[in-house]
Formats: sequence, C-alpha cells, structure tokens
Amino acid sequence: MISHRIVLVALLCLAWILPGLIGHDPWKPDEAYSFGVVYEIVQGGSWVVPHLAGEPFMEKPPLFYLSAAASAWLFSPLLPLHDGARLASGFYMALTFVFCGLAGRELYGKNFGAVSALLLLGCLGLVVRSHQLITDVALLAGFAAAFYGLALGLRRPALGGFWLGTGVGAGFMAKGLIAPGMLGIVAFAAPLLFRAWRTRSHLLSLAIAAVVALPWLLIWPLALYQSSPPLFDEWLWVNNLGRFIGANDLGPPADSAHYLHILPWYGFPALPIALWTLWDARATGYAKPGIQLPLLGFAVILGVLSAASDARELYALPLLVPLALLATPAVNTLRRGAANAWLWFSAMGFTFFVIVAWFYWVALELGIPERLHLHLHTIQPGYPPGFKLLPFALGVAYTLAWIAIVAGPKRNPQRPVFVWAGGMTAVWGLIAILFVGWVDAGKSYRSMIGSMQQAMPAQYRCVSSRNLGEPQRAMLHYFAGVIT
Repeated sequence: MISHRIVLVALLCLAWILPGLIGHDPWKPDEAYSFGVVYEIVQGGSWVVPHLAGEPFMEKPPLFYLSAAASAWLFSPLLPLHDGARLASGFYMALTFVFCGLAGRELYGKNFGAVSALLLLGCLGLVVRSHQLITDVALLAGFAAAFYGLALGLRRPALGGFWLGTGVGAGFMAKGLIAPGMLGIVAFAAPLLFRAWRTRSHLLSLAIAAVVALPWLLIWPLALYQSSPPLFDEWLWVNNLGRFIGANDLGPPADSAHYLHILPWYGFPALPIALWTLWDARATGYAKPGIQLPLLGFAVILGVLSAASDARELYALPLLVPLALLATPAVNTLRRGAANAWLWFSAMGFTFFVIVAWFYWVALELGIPERLHLHLHTIQPGYPPGFKLLPFALGVAYTLAWIAIVAGPKRNPQRPVFVWAGGMTAVWGLIAILFVGWVDAGKSYRSMIGSMQQAMPAQYRCVSSRNLGEPQRAMLHYFAGVIT
C-alpha cells in the first residue's frame, strides 16, 4: 500500500516538474537546436541519422530526440509541437526522481527514499536546466538509474545489474560515451577501493549489466556505420572523443576548476549537508556503502568533467545525483540548531521571494507601480501586458500550498528538507507560471524570424547559411519553413 508520505512527495515532485514545460517557444540557444532535430524526426526524418534543418547533426545519439518526437506527436492534438516535445523532459525528470529515491531507500532504509528525491529537487543548479528541451535531462535519468542499480546490486545482483545496464545504455544513447565512461569507472573502482564491493554479487551484477547494456551500445552505432561510415566517424571521433580531448574547436574553452567554482551554488543545499555526512561519519568510519558509493561517484564525475577540454554548468547535472545521495543520511543527524536554522531560513527566504514574485507580477501585468512597469517592458518590449485568469489562479494555488507547507507540523527531523523543497517548488512555479510569457518575448526567435520573413522577397531560389548558427537554422525551418 502506498503511504500518505509517498503520495505527498510525488505530488510535490509533480508540482515542481510541470511549470515551465509548456507555454513558450523553444528558447535560445540549447532548446532551439534540440527542437530542430526533433522537428526533423516529426516530419519523417531518419532515426539513425539525426538531421537539423536538412543537414546531418551528429553531435549526440537520438534517444532524447526520438522520445521528444514521440511526445510531440502524441500531444499534437492538444499542444504545439514544441510544447509536446518538451513534456519528454518532464518524463525523464520524473524517472530521475524515482530512481534517486529508490537509490536512497536502498542505501539508507525505507524512510530515506523521499529525502534523497527532495534533496535532488532542491538543488539550485537543477531547476532551470531540467525544464528545458535538452538531451542532458535524459542523461541525468540514466545516471540515476545506474546509481540505483549499483546500490541494489549488492543485495539483488540480477535486478541491480539490469538497472545499471539500463542506466548506462540510456545515458549512452542520450549523450554518447560520457555515461559509460564515468559509470564504468565507478563500477570497476568500487571493488578495488572498498571491501563491501568485493563480492560475487557485485561481480554478477556487473556481468548482467554488461549484457543488458550491450544492445544500447551496439544497435544504433552499427546502424549509423552501415548508413554512413563518414558520419559515424564524425559522431565518434569529432563529437565524442575529439570534443573531450580538445582535438577540435567545438564547445567553450575549459577551466579545470570550473566545476569547483560553481558547486557552492549549483549543489546548494545538498553540498553542505553532504559535507556534514562526511564529518559526522568520521567517528564510525566510512566503510558503509551509503557513503562509499555516492562519494566515489561524485569524485569520478567531478574528475572526468574537470579533465574535459570544454566546460559548461549544464554538464554538471550528473554530479547532483551522488551529491543528493551523500547528503541523505545527514538530514536525520543534523544538530538541532542547524536544522532549525535551515528550517527558518527556508520559510523566511522563500516567503520573501513569493512576495517579490507577486509584487513584480502586479507591476508587469497591472502597471502598479508605473515606474517598475515601464522598466520591465523596456527590458522586453514585445510582451503584451494584461490580467490573465489561468496564470493568476495557478499562482494563487501555488502560494496557498506554500502557506500550508510552512504552517504544517513542526516536529520532524526531515521537515527542513521538505520545507526547502516546497519553497523551491513554490518560487519556481510562480516564476514559470506568471512570467513565462515575458521571458519568452526575449528568448524566442519567433519575432525575429517573422520580421525577416517580411523583408524577404516573395520568390527566391535559396537562402545561404553562411555564419548561421544551428539554433537559428532550426528555428528558420520551424517558424518559416526555410531550409538554408
């Protein structure tokens, strides 16, 4: 029987996932080119060779694009194609929370699964990226499934191996070699470093994982190679290995300390709580799978990312899964003063931001105060203001739910993490519901392409794509039907 607690956490995760998935165009830059590939598949393009605006696009394997295309087709009677496609990101985030919760439950006990999921949900670095139409969301789900498989494999090697292999395979089909590389290091380093993993169960789990992962790792690459050996080489050597070792000019320049610089805010509040886990375990030792697995996973992912030739905060998403797992046991062992301070900070801080969100909404839509209203519309001059009933009603619902969370029962050591997650959900919900149209006015290519269409001749043979980026090419195809 499903407990009241699980239902409550599931509703909170759902309330966090849904806002921001619909109601806006593909945003520049990452969503625009990702949807360009999805749009080609919806139009009948190949599942073997992804295309963008009529040209092969070999940066990533097609799992996320195929999922998003299926979602776009399924919801096309109700939603625009780009909104329907973005629902795939919500699906993968739901899987991520489920597997992260299952991993926490396996490592620490049945009362800790919800804590792991809520700690992941509360990380500041997750909230915006996880609501975008990008392949990294599917990669994150693969990492969460793999960590659950690694945790479960010690007790149930067959099922653990299945989920480990599935996570590795899904991560590979989402973004290439990075997932098998990182997770393979974790899986094989664990028995070398820790006695708890030197068991027949872990060895059997790895063997089963290899069998399960094999179809994911072979079917699409072999089909791609048979279709076009040059495109296979471009995917493997240019966009995977070449990008990682810096053999080409793809991606932003690397800073080996980039992820250490962003972690204090990106992983907050899981990072300081995870540090407390390590500090609190100094007396009893670290010979526990619940500490060893997430600590090893975090170290391996951080090391591999830092060694890569390019760096973006987007790439750090997989770090958050082991970080949330490592922080999980500390929630019940925090000093009373620290727990109360976290609870107070969450209640006061998020209440402040809820009030600020409504203040800015009144200025944006109702024109009070006038000076702030003019300033906001100077920033986004293309946005039409005015009262809209549905966003207002949803915003009120999120606000009332936040008040109910703050006023709920106080005596529970896990209450601070629940209140923090509730505050993140309330503030994100208000921003995504009340201001999505205003943000869309500046993040969409629609108005720019509409102006360009008016300036184009009525008849033309072709449009050159010289120095035209992938996002712009994709949106020209989607909004104007122009393939450059």
